[in-house]
Amino acid sequence: MRRVRVRGRSMTPALAEGDIVLVRSRAAPRPGDVVLVCWPARPAQLSVKRAAWPEEDGWYVLGDNGLDSTDSRHLGPARVLGVARWRLWPRPGRIPGVEW
Repeated sequence: MRRVRVRGRSMTPALAEGDIVLVRSRAAPRPGDVVLVCWPARPAQLSVKRAAWPEEDGWYVLGDNGLDSTDSRHLGPARVLGVARWRLWPRPGRIPGVEW
């Protein structure tokens, strides 16, 4: 488990800038889950996105705010490092899921 601070507006309205989420590193992602990912094109960059569907080279992931998100539409499939199902701060609780 690790805590991750959300940066940017790509996941609004589910998550906001500064939210802290709890990421479970060995959880298997499902479509609709919020995930922590890294990109082959940008290996040093970590991102919090929504898992859409698995692909041969990783997961196709999207930001909830499509107008303000750099995601698989721009960078291709991502490698999922963990699943975030709980927000710790500022409003503790389960992160809302979506069905694709």
